[in-house]
Amino acid sequence: MFAGNQNQSRMKGARFPGRYLQGQNALQHLGQEISRFGQRPLLIIDRGVWEILQEPVRNACANLVDIFIERHAGDCTKQEIARLQRHAQQCQADVVVGLGGGKALDTAKAVAWHLATPNIIVPTIAASDAPCSALAVIYREDGSVDHDLFLPRNPDLVLVDSALIAQAPARFLVAGMGDALATFCEAEACRLSNSNNSFGTRGLPIAWTIARQCLDTLFEFGEQALAECRDQQPGEALERIIEANILLSGIGFESGGVAAAHAIHHGLCELHETHAYLHGEKVAVGVLAELLLQQASDEFYQRVKHFCIAIGLPVSLSQLGIHHATPEQLSLVAERACKPGEIIYNEAVEITPERVIRVLQQLA
Repeated sequence: MFAGNQNQSRMKGARFPGRYLQGQNALQHLGQEISRFGQRPLLIIDRGVWEILQEPVRNACANLVDIFIERHAGDCTKQEIARLQRHAQQCQADVVVGLGGGKALDTAKAVAWHLATPNIIVPTIAASDAPCSALAVIYREDGSVDHDLFLPRNPDLVLVDSALIAQAPARFLVAGMGDALATFCEAEACRLSNSNNSFGTRGLPIAWTIARQCLDTLFEFGEQALAECRDQQPGEALERIIEANILLSGIGFESGGVAAAHAIHHGLCELHETHAYLHGEKVAVGVLAELLLQQASDEFYQRVKHFCIAIGLPVSLSQLGIHHATPEQLSLVAERACKPGEIIYNEAVEITPERVIRVLQQLA
């Protein structure tokens, strides 16, 4: 069965961040933007950029009454959210700001929700569509996915410094393109199956349009953007891909819906061998598996696969560290992907763990 058969709701909707600002040296405006919401921010900085961001952030926030800077521990876990929530309460913070990659940003979103404070997101990489979303992926202490925390609203502001993102390793940008690649494939699955989007309504036509634009932008600008990122010189192509990875993908997946690609990602996270790989790298393999489940045209499948190869995304399980996948490993992935109520049932095709195992075998 698939979820569309159960969806009788005619309510439709879309959701967006409160504001989205993107440009070179945007970080310099952080203090000015925070002051629209409060004067005592807790700034949660990703441990990966802790050393390089502390001074620029302090300088950018010199206009504020007081600031509190805390180093993120690494994973978005219940324990880390609780720790930072306590710290924010002790500091009487009136705004929560997350700076860094997806896990640090998701943590900041969850902390702000628990405290009912405004939330500002400053991504330092374009590795996923996490920055704009009202979603936090909660991990267990062992690195596996625990659950998705769906929040009642999106960040109040997403501030994207393209010059800062251009300094990050190109692998992050590539992973972001892997995550964004799923946007159209999953939103189209939800459209065809009449499934709900991420906040429980039917998608509006704008969601399908944005999802399609996201895919077209990847195909048109992806390779050139990667070259610009490697040169640390943000040009038009890199600006367009940053927008696709963060904004278009974020709006597209929330308002259009998610399906097999991310469910299979969750399954892949059950295997220790995949823990060194980025979210978008695992999602890219999930996209290929999804297209096989959907029995997509060979022309489209090959176009997606060749795009992945051209920019360096994995196209097989072995490229995710799963060499000579065992039946037990494939079963573990498939069972997690096909848990009752999982997003994989948003597909417009019959879904069973056995079918998922068969397509994963094709990607070994």
